[in-house]
Amino acid sequence: MNDKPELPDLYGPLRAAATETVRVVRGVDPAALGAATPSAEWDLRAVVNHLILWTAHNFALRAEGGAVPAEWYERDFTAEPGWAEAYAQQVDKALAAWSDPAVWERDMPMGDSAVPASAIAGMVLLEFTLHGWEAAQGSGQTYALDEATAAAVLAQVEQWAEMFRQYDGFAEALPVAADAPAFERALALSGRKPR
Repeated sequence: MNDKPELPDLYGPLRAAATETVRVVRGVDPAALGAATPSAEWDLRAVVNHLILWTAHNFALRAEGGAVPAEWYERDFTAEPGWAEAYAQQVDKALAAWSDPAVWERDMPMGDSAVPASAIAGMVLLEFTLHGWEAAQGSGQTYALDEATAAAVLAQVEQWAEMFRQYDGFAEALPVAADAPAFERALALSGRKPR
């Protein structure tokens, strides 16, 4: 009999999204880091640096009870040798830390309050997928998620869209067909043009 607590359903989509985003980041040509992305404010370098900061370092530190140092907000990770492989290794470290069911039972700081770990994990899922998609677009790659992961992303966008819009994290929702694939609907709801 196995008495070990099970991981929440969100862990599977997190792993899948991490795998796809790591693949995209590994496929970025360092010479193309100045390329435009669907984000009007960020070029490819800015998107990749955001991914490295939030989906690798911050994601791992959250499980350990810490947070990224403020000076890292301006750090250019892509200026460091081997940055893509370092990102992949740090994502693996983060996923390993979050594979402990006890991590999911904690409340974690967010701003001036605390939220359940599952809320942080949901936001990290959005970081992986929405910015991973932007990195793919900016580097001439595709970004593909299985149906279950795409459905989980859509559910998270639906949950957090209004809050993210209040803090300029999302633009206004764009029109999309009701029967469009789940990830296209998630992109549109987050203010990103799917195609």
